[in-house]
Amino acid sequence: MRWIDYESPQTLDEAVALFQKHGPNARALAGGTDLLVQLKVGRREPDVVIDIKKIPALRAIEWDPVKGLTLGAAVPCYQIYGDERVRKHYPGLTDVVEMIGGTPIQGRASVGGNLCNASPSADSIPMLIAYRAICHIVGPFGVRHLPVEEFCLAPGKNALAPNEFLASLHLPPPAPHSGARYLRFIPRNEMDIAVVGAGVTVTLNAAGDRFQTARIALAAVAPTPLFVAEAGDALAGEPVSDDSIRMAAEMAKAAAQPIDDMRGTVAYRKHLAEVLTRRALGDAVRRARGEILPGPVHQH
Repeated sequence: MRWIDYESPQTLDEAVALFQKHGPNARALAGGTDLLVQLKVGRREPDVVIDIKKIPALRAIEWDPVKGLTLGAAVPCYQIYGDERVRKHYPGLTDVVEMIGGTPIQGRASVGGNLCNASPSADSIPMLIAYRAICHIVGPFGVRHLPVEEFCLAPGKNALAPNEFLASLHLPPPAPHSGARYLRFIPRNEMDIAVVGAGVTVTLNAAGDRFQTARIALAAVAPTPLFVAEAGDALAGEPVSDDSIRMAAEMAKAAAQPIDDMRGTVAYRKHLAEVLTRRALGDAVRRARGEILPGPVHQH
């Protein structure tokens, strides 16, 4: 068995020093639900694992009605969906964190770790993109900020330099008359990996009958989680109608570039991209109008 050292910094400065010292030979441990499996099968072979859970800022949820939500990279899913501020202001995020794994996984898995794992089928990333989340990345030269849609570069590869780590995610405050929804399709409950996922946010006018803005992102239809900017932009100024929603969903379908694998064919996944986007937009509109929706929802 390969020897791996373990470090547990208590402050951001200590973590920065460790990542600077070990560089590409270090891996961050947030929840460990991905990393520990990868270490076991030899997919990752670091010399040192740096456990960031002991750093208070990385386990904190901060909410301000003007500034928005700051989510520490190591905050576990159960803490997120148990926070009434998140449930009230970011229901699409609650959709996701209640969907990832089962109760034991949710006790450890973090949204920050899910993002850093950079899986094309990750459930949290499309919703973060739809919410305009910004990554706060810490390294020896300070903090840099990167939109989530630019963070994933390829399957399993992210934009972190060897001596950097993700400290937190910032989501701006939701606008009035806004709503969000994440939906995914899985072939059966025993296979907890999305065939396709769709995360959307919408903002309506005060009357609730016209789109002001929208953002749409998809999981499992491209080498990275896919931000379909043109589909959301096309809804701006359009009436809230089946026709306008169908138009945006067709654009999402056209943007999808899936592969054939054991979970679905290219044609099937493109069809699902349209269906899930259409349904997610409809649900987001209902939330923007004040309706309380059940969640999370697995499509079968």
